[in-house]
Amino acid sequence: MWQADTFDPKTIDRELGRAQGLGFNCVRVFLHNLLWQQDSKGFLDRMDQFLAIADKHHIKVTFVIFDSCWDPDLKLGPQPPPRPQVHNSRWVQCPGREYMAHPEQLDELKPYAQGVIGHFRDDKRFAFWDVYNEPSNLNGNSYQKEEPPNKQESALLLLKKTFAWVREMKPEQPLTSGVWDHWSNPGTTAATEITKIQLGESDIITFHDYGNVKHFERTFQDLRRYGRPLVCTEYTVRLTGTFNPILGYFREQNVGALNWGLVSAKTQTIYPWDSWEKTCTNESPVWFHDIFHKDGAPYRPAEVEYIRSITIGKAKTP
Repeated sequence: MWQADTFDPKTIDRELGRAQGLGFNCVRVFLHNLLWQQDSKGFLDRMDQFLAIADKHHIKVTFVIFDSCWDPDLKLGPQPPPRPQVHNSRWVQCPGREYMAHPEQLDELKPYAQGVIGHFRDDKRFAFWDVYNEPSNLNGNSYQKEEPPNKQESALLLLKKTFAWVREMKPEQPLTSGVWDHWSNPGTTAATEITKIQLGESDIITFHDYGNVKHFERTFQDLRRYGRPLVCTEYTVRLTGTFNPILGYFREQNVGALNWGLVSAKTQTIYPWDSWEKTCTNESPVWFHDIFHKDGAPYRPAEVEYIRSITIGKAKTP
């Protein structure tokens, strides 16, 4: 998405227009350290173009600095095509294995984190910064066998460093790192420490939860004890819950909500997480994520009308 040869403002404009039509006022978008290391000025220029397009559609942006999910081996240049019918088959981690296996090199990432956030530290087009996505994620059903054995310890170290690096830049926007699913019982010692830092250092509490309304009731009760605003930065798996009634419940509870996915495309997140373990053929019978077909047609028109009824206050035909 971000490389100079494949950056596509026309598609970005079209898809953010669809998000605006749903009444969305924020999008969450992932960055990568290799783009900064390759051409920091060009990368910042493209980020600025993205922000300008989003602002035109009255949408604020949350950029994600680091991410522990999916492929640990990556490179610049043309990317391989998606593996057919596999969820997020070509999504890449940030940083990759070369850093997580060698934590003594993590300080090389400081110019990236500080350069990006420092450049936009007072930009009003931002909602908040998500400094590290799911740092305790070991990609259990996809790439775990390819992960370095010390990954979680490296992630803990990088999370600590990132909050320190970023606060040195004194950004006006809030900082956060989203806890996911098992914060109340995270497992390993490193994962427990990661969760403590995420909850302790975040200006607003962000979290990931793919359950139903009853599950969210427990989640909100658990996280409200921190006394900070709540934003769910990933939700909605149609096999366990749908926008109706989850989005309405979020609104009742005054909790922010950013679902995963918008347009069905190369990420292939209409297929389930376990498509890594079983063969899916043709289009998934029930979409896992995403809202629109590539041509802009809604996957479920009634679902789109419901979203608009919550975000805009009334349903309308696009």
